[in-house]
Amino acid sequence: MRFFEKILKIDRRWIFLIVGIVVIIPLIFPIGMPVLTTPPVRSLYNYVDKLQGTGKAVMLVTDFDPSTMPELLPMACAILRHCFAKKIPVYLYGGLYSAYVGMAEMALEKTLPDFPDLQYGKDYIFLGYVPGVSLVILGMGGSISGTFNTDYYGNKLDTLPLNKMVDNYKNIGIVIDLSGSASPETWVIYGYQRFGVRIGVGTTAVSAAQYYPMLQTGQFVGMLGGLKGAAEYEQLIKKAGIPTGRLEATIGMDAQSFVHIFLIFIIILGNIAFLITKKRKV
Repeated sequence: MRFFEKILKIDRRWIFLIVGIVVIIPLIFPIGMPVLTTPPVRSLYNYVDKLQGTGKAVMLVTDFDPSTMPELLPMACAILRHCFAKKIPVYLYGGLYSAYVGMAEMALEKTLPDFPDLQYGKDYIFLGYVPGVSLVILGMGGSISGTFNTDYYGNKLDTLPLNKMVDNYKNIGIVIDLSGSASPETWVIYGYQRFGVRIGVGTTAVSAAQYYPMLQTGQFVGMLGGLKGAAEYEQLIKKAGIPTGRLEATIGMDAQSFVHIFLIFIIILGNIAFLITKKRKV
């Protein structure tokens, strides 16, 4: 009985300390817990994979900022690695708002070292940012080079070999929008509905539920939901023998899973302690 009384009186700071330890250990020493692949993730992966050899490009859009980076940046890195390994041309678009461009640059910095043979302008193009939001999406339906004029580095788009082959949505196999906001809906309205370009989405776990109706109606090809979705995509490219670098999402899922297990344990223990001590008082 005294044990349960002590449990109820434990200083919450000890719990915070244990939670911190449970998070840190798997991040330093990854365990590699199994991650099951869900249909929305596999659907997106398969669609991208089938673009190999078709001449069509993937447009990857980083519509997120540092607040959602832990969930969405691993998605960007995994998708870039998939495309680079399969020689699928990539247009990396820095997002509909200027704050998002740095996320695209960070994704490139993490992935390019594993693909030294890639040629800029031929295998991929970094579009950077231009203002306009929905007008940019509509403009690219007519001409990407006409909408952006130059890439992130200041190169004229119409001088780059890839842009000579792919200058509008006709040769874009899929637009994948990684976002913690409602921007995927904007891509559906102005990209898919107007020009017929297929849309994939990567979103935070808290936002995933709102996109399932669009997934079920076929407006989205597939979806990566939160850190788990990113981890699933990492595991798919790993099974395909693609260089993965540090599996940030998979490692993050280790930490998240252990914290959840610990929290469930202390909730159960706390309730048992409460019921036993209450019964004793009665």
